[in-house]
Amino acid sequence: MSSSGLLTVRSQLCKRLAHKYLSRTYSSRPSLNEVVIVSAVRTPMGSFRGSLAAVPATRLGSIAIKGAIEKAGIPVEEVKEVYMGNVLQAGEGQAPARQALLGAGLSLSTPATTINKVCASGMKSVMLAAQSLMCGHQDVMVAGGMESMSNVPYVMTRDIPAYGGLRMEDLIVKDGLTDVYNKFHMGNCAENTAKNMQITREEQDAYAISSYNRSQAAYNSGLLAKEIVPVSIPQKGKPDVVVSEDEEWRRVDFSKVPNLRPVFQKDNGIIVLLYISFNNQTIECKRASSRKAKTRPMSVFLAFADAATAPIDFPIAPAFAVPKVLAAAGLKKEDIAMWEINEAFSVVVLANVKMLDIDPSKVNVNGGAVSLGHPIGMSGARIVGHMVHALKSGQYGLAGICNGGGGASSVIIQKL
Repeated sequence: MSSSGLLTVRSQLCKRLAHKYLSRTYSSRPSLNEVVIVSAVRTPMGSFRGSLAAVPATRLGSIAIKGAIEKAGIPVEEVKEVYMGNVLQAGEGQAPARQALLGAGLSLSTPATTINKVCASGMKSVMLAAQSLMCGHQDVMVAGGMESMSNVPYVMTRDIPAYGGLRMEDLIVKDGLTDVYNKFHMGNCAENTAKNMQITREEQDAYAISSYNRSQAAYNSGLLAKEIVPVSIPQKGKPDVVVSEDEEWRRVDFSKVPNLRPVFQKDNGIIVLLYISFNNQTIECKRASSRKAKTRPMSVFLAFADAATAPIDFPIAPAFAVPKVLAAAGLKKEDIAMWEINEAFSVVVLANVKMLDIDPSKVNVNGGAVSLGHPIGMSGARIVGHMVHALKSGQYGLAGICNGGGGASSVIIQKL
């Protein structure tokens, strides 16, 4: 799949909110800066080897960065630094984040860092940018994530055998989707969670279908269009092809759902392909922070937290990050109007809703990765950017995402 998104962030002294958030930790001290999001965009997400397969991750990142800066009305020279999540970097060339910012027309003097925290990479880049802004290290930053899973290469070891042929490995699986501790696909971790939490095949069927229906409704309402910047693909001797809509949610055939076979455990498994977020060639969810934005700030960045558990239990890791981020913001779960829990698998959302005892009607109300796609380097930034557009004034939104190795990240924002 393919996509990118950007969040634009600005910082100012925390005088206005210091008294209100004095009970918070890092985000409440009067000496820290307030961080606001002034724009949030992404490219469309294409299906695996689909409409965006010809566009490399770094180019998708450039399109999203440029779109976010233009929407914020920030001069490019005001952007002081760029953080970009990107997991599957093989074959992309040196310093992918640097390529993306230069492709967007930013200044040669703008530093860049590429972040890899597996599926949480895009969110972690946003968190690190917010931290830098809070501390006054920078005042305007762009942060997000990018991935083009359609362009990930195969590899073979240097130890070429004298005879017997060569073994090629798919880096999507090797570097992105394999639990290196248990030596199996992360889908087996999802199977383990489903069994431990007693989450049935029927519950996962219903959730996956709901994700597609919610994505379709969000598209029909025009909500998703607010966060998307189109991608123009040059053609030889023909007009450019312009991709402006997500691709995957249209391709489902619900009549086939009951007969789908388990993917990871053939004999007794219950995880089927519909429950997996498709490999999108997506790119960025970025944040640009700016004091000189011409547009009104959209949201305040309130708090962030990481957590970790056993690698095999990565699907439930958000349940450990959420209490930490709520405590950091001085909020209760009842204060949250909108929850975004990344749909790496349907069971991830179902398990975390159960463990946290939260209202499922407030979770992923406009669909998620099962129906839209999960380009792993950008998904964490995408769900933050989506909340920026979907929340109503004054409402709090909480986004959480698990990552391979047993980790998770979570953030809270408030719509202005």
